[in-house]
Amino acid sequence: MDGPCDEARLFATYRHFALANRVVSGWRRLYVRRVRPLLADASGGTRLLDVGFGGGDIPRALAAWADADGLRLDVTAIDPDERALRFARGVDRGGRVRYLAATSHELLGAGERFDMVVSNHVLHHLADAERDALLADSSGFGARLVIHDDIERSRLAYAAWAVGALPFALDSFALVDGLRSIRRSYTERELAALAPGWRVERLFPWRLLLVHEDWR
Repeated sequence: MDGPCDEARLFATYRHFALANRVVSGWRRLYVRRVRPLLADASGGTRLLDVGFGGGDIPRALAAWADADGLRLDVTAIDPDERALRFARGVDRGGRVRYLAATSHELLGAGERFDMVVSNHVLHHLADAERDALLADSSGFGARLVIHDDIERSRLAYAAWAVGALPFALDSFALVDGLRSIRRSYTERELAALAPGWRVERLFPWRLLLVHEDWR
């Protein structure tokens, strides 16, 4: 899906991945355990950046959960793919999230600052230099909390997606893209070796979190 493809199937893939994310990505737990305490502790509004939003379901969910808790969260979501921008703006009827076709480097260069930076299923798409640049940008925003949530590569995860995504195979890229993503993703040891100074945490099922916290 990184290159040219049928847009209708791409948009169907975004919808299917939103369902999968609700089941396995763990963002509800991360919001309750990591994000909400920082929002409750903030004296003013809190700015959050989502990098590589894809279909935009994660930033929309974070904004909705904060609203439901009566907490102030200003969410910006970026993705360089204009197709992702069109899809996300089309389904976000409430307009609660600011979507931009941009990169983290562009926002950092423009002087933007964020209290939290997150991503979902982005790391395994990046070449080494791109990954290192994203981690440097994430730290450069001055965020108190950075969480890059990705897949933990395993044979069991591959087999589970090969079976579980079969209903999505006909109208979208969800099956083939998901299997490709699992093959490209990291083990806990591999990710730790690639990101010195960051903490790697495991989250059930088959998730790896690359975490950086700054409490200054």
